[in-house]
Amino acid sequence: MTLADQAPAAQQVTTHNPVDSEPVGHYPLAQGADVEDAVRRARAGATWWQNQGFAARRAHLLHWKSRIAAGAEELATLISAETGKPHGDALLEIMLTLGHLDWAAKNARRVLRRRKVSAGLINYNQHATVGYEPYGVVGVIGPWNYPLYTPMGSISYALAAGNAVVFKPSELTPGPAVWLAERWAEAVGHDVLVALTGDGATGAQLVRSVDKIAFTGSTATAKKVMSVAAEQLTPIVAECGGKDAMLVAADADLDSAADFVVFGAMGNAGQTCVGVERVYVVDTVRDDLVARVVERVERLRIDGPDPHYGPMTMPSQVDVVRDHVDDALRTGSAAFGGRDSVAGRVVGPVVVTDVAEDSAAVQHETFGPLVVINTVASLDEAVERANATVYGLGAAVFTKDKGAATRAADALRAGVVTINSVLGFAGVAALPFGGVKQSGFGRIHGADGLREFCAVKSVARQTRRAALNLLTMERTDKDMHTVARMIPMLHGRAKPPRN
Repeated sequence: MTLADQAPAAQQVTTHNPVDSEPVGHYPLAQGADVEDAVRRARAGATWWQNQGFAARRAHLLHWKSRIAAGAEELATLISAETGKPHGDALLEIMLTLGHLDWAAKNARRVLRRRKVSAGLINYNQHATVGYEPYGVVGVIGPWNYPLYTPMGSISYALAAGNAVVFKPSELTPGPAVWLAERWAEAVGHDVLVALTGDGATGAQLVRSVDKIAFTGSTATAKKVMSVAAEQLTPIVAECGGKDAMLVAADADLDSAADFVVFGAMGNAGQTCVGVERVYVVDTVRDDLVARVVERVERLRIDGPDPHYGPMTMPSQVDVVRDHVDDALRTGSAAFGGRDSVAGRVVGPVVVTDVAEDSAAVQHETFGPLVVINTVASLDEAVERANATVYGLGAAVFTKDKGAATRAADALRAGVVTINSVLGFAGVAALPFGGVKQSGFGRIHGADGLREFCAVKSVARQTRRAALNLLTMERTDKDMHTVARMIPMLHGRAKPPRN
């Protein structure tokens, strides 16, 4: 019998399968003392974990990784049950997650060990180093659309950096969090990773209790989390919403582009923050691309035993998708599907063309299987339109011209740009990930992701007395005369730029 089974129903979080609404699991609704206890345990675990050093932490993390891999089928079944996504999609999520955990474990020492930096000519008597120290306890607040891959992008790197983690998952998908903590207990046996199930109030108390917060969710919720974090100046890394655009040039491989439009827009029922919600295609190939996209969308299975994607995980998201489809159709034309596609929890694919740029379907995150395809005269115009939202998470460029692709990628205001693919970065563990504008700030993954969960500490050690000792209250006139002569010698000889 679990703690949740013993608790009154009002103190439980119950999850339901979005496919058939059947209960999946019951979890404690952590409140008050529960949150304090979880953080207290994590603080004790953090002390032990930090003292392990890089080599031992690497070994523990890789052992934990092997336990996760051994239970991949069980975990995928749990993810599928709570999100409604196909079992194969859940397995892919696990594979990508383990790749990041492996990279973080194996590269933490190289990235974070204390290193020497140049002190400069004047400071020849100083030995200067910079190091990275863990914050202590990091609170991770995870989303429901990718309940393993996304939060583990913070958890893996925070743990590898030497922090303990308290993981508060979405109340829609707490199962993977509890499962991960159980595997940690088996593999390591210390309270370094603690799962904390609950609701928004649970998350708010966690924000007030830890040393850093890693949040993934909507921009609106991120602002609330930041407001709570500001009470104690708790630092936060936030991955928020997106309205990702795909740009298709006249010379693009249209078959490949069409494949990626459908994958990016419809995969996971469109519930991907870095998928494809907008497409800007150059006019000379517009009709051809739309026809190829529709041809592929027609082949999608959304019911039966082996669907390409499942239902909306969050029931209220159906209303958002319906509103965006209605708004898109006020100015655009349906190339496939329409309002009737939004008839229940499973939303059929919708493709709408030539939608007004001020439409909600163009400006705001839909998070459902709706894609807008708009026509532009050039790749430059596509970049301009892609940048014209409050979001800046991801973008994609399709062209055979490497120079044009590079120029477009440079001009796009997004945290990540893929060229001739969509989501191609997701499995590249060395690449940092995060957004700009209202898509968030800070980075997970890669070396930047490891440093994100550390406080920088600089150390300067004087190795000998300086010939010109300026760090004294007894400086002489001669000393200051020397300084006055040195300033133009060291810093006054730069040549003016050429016009």
